[in-house]
Amino acid sequence: MRIPMQKTAYSRRQKVLTALLRGARSEARLRQADVAARLGTPQSFVSKYESGERRLDVPELDQVCSALGISLGELIRRYEEALR
Repeated sequence: MRIPMQKTAYSRRQKVLTALLRGARSEARLRQADVAARLGTPQSFVSKYESGERRLDVPELDQVCSALGISLGELIRRYEEALR
């Protein structure tokens, strides 16, 4: 069975992920600049992945989760739950 993949940055799945990342940052009471400082990146990096303008690969997502104080596994659990 073939599953069609939406490549747009604004697919439902991408929107769910960006909302979860913004929510995790908010829960941690961090500003985008705080997360960027923890990652050693410019604030625009955080802004771009939170808006869906930029996609994260798995190692980057793992680093972002660490900066937010959440495990990658927990983020994936929340992601799967949100998609149901």
